[in-house]
Amino acid sequence: MTDRIPSISESEWEVMTVLWHGAPKTANEVILSLQESTDWKPKTIRTLLDRLVHKNVVGVNKNQRIYTFFPLYSQDECQRAEAQSFIKRIYGGTVKSMLVQFIQEDSLSDEEINELRTILAKKQEKDQ
Repeated sequence: MTDRIPSISESEWEVMTVLWHGAPKTANEVILSLQESTDWKPKTIRTLLDRLVHKNVVGVNKNQRIYTFFPLYSQDECQRAEAQSFIKRIYGGTVKSMLVQFIQEDSLSDEEINELRTILAKKQEKDQ
């Protein structure tokens, strides 16, 4: 989708992760899945589903007796939007500043450094 993806909370991400792995799902299926990894009550999970529907991030199929929920954006689209938002908020919109900080702060293995070099070289070839 080309529309701006609405911001979603950390809890809403948990719900989206369930939906990205096997949608459409009923509310009860989402509840059962999340109760394996959280201590959330069913009402909390239903509230999160409702919020995501109101934000137009999740769609609802009302054609059946039991409603089913499905993501309106792919996981990749949401991750990209969150990454762009993070870079804009924290690093003034420049990826370079973020990368420099991560490289200086984090100890990277030789393998990781070589992988980053390969990614940058492929990007440079693609852009030429």
